Parts: sequence; C-alpha cells; structure tokens
Amino acid sequence: MIDIGPIHRKEYEFGRDRSTPICVGEAPGRIHYLGEHSEQGAGLFLSSAINRYVRVAVSPRNDSALRFFAADAGEHKRTSIPNLRYRREDRWANHMKAAVQVFVNLGFPVKGLNFTMMRDIPKNAGLGSTEAVEMAALFALKALFRAPTKNRLLVANLLEVKKEYYGKNYSPVDYLISIEARKDQFLVIDEGAGEIRKIKSPLTKYSLLVTNSKVPRFGIEDDMHERQEEVAKAKRRLAITRPGATLRSLVNADLREALAGIPEEARRMTTHVIREYKRISGAEEALKAGDIPALAKIFAHSQESLRDLYEVSCPEIDWLVKRTQEMEGVAGSRMTGRGFGGCTFTFITEEAIPQYQKRLEEYERIFGFQPIVYEMKMVPGVHLAE
Repeated sequence: MIDIGPIHRKEYEFGRDRSTPICVGEAPGRIHYLGEHSEQGAGLFLSSAINRYVRVAVSPRNDSALRFFAADAGEHKRTSIPNLRYRREDRWANHMKAAVQVFVNLGFPVKGLNFTMMRDIPKNAGLGSTEAVEMAALFALKALFRAPTKNRLLVANLLEVKKEYYGKNYSPVDYLISIEARKDQFLVIDEGAGEIRKIKSPLTKYSLLVTNSKVPRFGIEDDMHERQEEVAKAKRRLAITRPGATLRSLVNADLREALAGIPEEARRMTTHVIREYKRISGAEEALKAGDIPALAKIFAHSQESLRDLYEVSCPEIDWLVKRTQEMEGVAGSRMTGRGFGGCTFTFITEEAIPQYQKRLEEYERIFGFQPIVYEMKMVPGVHLAE
C-alpha cells in the first residue's frame, strides 16, 4: 500500500472554547540517509526534511491555564504556568510544555495559552516526529511573542530544558535540519561543529519511498545504549594509546593498527562509525558530481556495515534492501532510523514502482508483515502556516 502524501486538516480546538488560532507553526519530519549511528556529540549526517508535518496552533488565554489538544488522537491535557514542569502522564504535551518553558526562561511575559497539535508524520517510524512537535511549538510561540531571538538560540535553550525535563543530553541535529532544510536539497550536518552544508539533489527525477517494515521492536533503548557504550569504550582506549586522536581523525588510518588492543565487539562497532564518516564524505562528492551509481554503492556499503559491524539491521530489513537494490530504476536503498526493524528509504523511478510493489507483496508472504510505503519529497524546514 502506498501512501501518496500528507493530509492537512484545518480544525482547531482549544480546551473548552473554540477560537481562531493566532499563530500556527509547521515543522517537517526528516530522514537520515547516512550517519545516524555515530559517536555521540560529534557525528556527521546526510539528511533532509520530508513532506510530513506537525502543526501546532497557539492562541492566548485570559488566565494562567495551559490547555493542549492532540487532534490526531482526540486527547486533551492541561496544566498551568505555575505548575509548568515535566509530568510523565502528560506524554506528548510535555514537548509543547518544553517549548513554553523556553520562553519563560528567556523572560517573555508568558500567560495562559491554548495549543492544538496535528501531525501526519508516521508514528514510531524514526522520522523525527518528536522534534517536529517541539519545533512547530517553538516557531508558533516565537511568532506569538514577536520574539527577535535567533532560531539556533531557541534550540540551545530547548535542549537545556529537555535535559532538565528528561535528565539526559539531546543532540541538536534534528533541530538544525528543521531550521536549515530547503526544497530538493540534501544536508550534511557536522554535529560537533554545528555546521551544515547544503547540496542540491541530483535525484529530483526519482521518487523517494519510505517503507515501514512493520517489524515489532522491543528493547531498542537498551540495545542502542550497549552499542554507544562499546564505541565510548573504544574512545577511552584511544585516549590512552593515541592521545588527542578522534574517531574522525582515523578515517584514512589503518584501522587494524589504530584499533589494536580494543575488544572485538567495540572494535567492530567503532569501525562502522569511522567508515561511515568516509562514506558521508564520498556521498557528498557523488551528490555534487551527480554520480548516482557511486551514491547507490555508498548506500549499499553502509547497509552492509549496519548489518555486519554495528548489528542494528534484521532479516526483514536486509531482504527489503537487497531485493530493492537488485531492481532496475533504483538509485539507492538503505535502512533509516535506529534499526531492529523500522523503515527503509529508496530512490526509484516512477516506472519501477509497480515492480517494487510486487516485491513488497512477496515480502508480506515470506515474513507475514504488511509494509506501508510513504511517498516523500525533500522540503523546506519549519515555518509559519496559514
């Protein structure tokens, strides 16, 4: 089944009353094509925004109440400015509360507010839904308060609030994508430096399909933590044997020698991280040169590395990617997201889509999961909606 595009609804509800929203922020989801399994705080990513969105509408109240409505779920949450804090039971509303907290911390005259949230980013698909909620809320509030604050400063403050709310550090990468994304452009994001390079896509004649494998996923947080710990273990060892060296500085090194003495599992996963840096540099060159076959090979090699070295793929994802890569009219395919199931992306010609659908029917017969396919486009980032 192919989902042909996003749905925009213009129905807003604010607690018990209904009124015209004052400001509506709209933030897109995103895809990481390369780099999402990297070293924390210093990663390199190849990404873009996609045409699935979260809309957050905000209007002022005459009291100190905060009212939240999730239109897609039909759920309401409420609190007040004096009680503004993280509460586990508020779930999705905590992301909008974090955005409110940013403006409170910056000294804006925040009083009661009504929020309505609508989203058509597929849930639990690794496409940046949570960050899009926060960015849409930030942008709506920025317009409401006519704040001159720069977007990156708002994001920096949001990350501090999230650390306070959830007790851990968060990456700025998805927020930078939301700020910097442009139509039909890839982004190369250097997390450590906070820099972004934009590359015009040479794949505009191809469709971008995101396929949800529908493989159930359990215990992902523990699995991801284990892998990050293995990479951190290798970095600690390197700090002893090669003072001042970073994983990125080893891109052109002999990894057998550079990672000697590091336990096998940590060496394997660290090798993926280091080689992914090189693949992203190669992908940047291929994109600039319009070398689509070279780009497809890079995606294929990255998938193999995710399977064999970082070990976050699974038989269903491996099958989807391999059978897709065999087709004529495909300019690259790979898993995206955290893995252990989840989604793949595929650049494919319009003529090849019927054959792709047949492959998906075969996938369902073999594995018993009914995949869902979303047709995407690369779009601009967060903005005010009508």
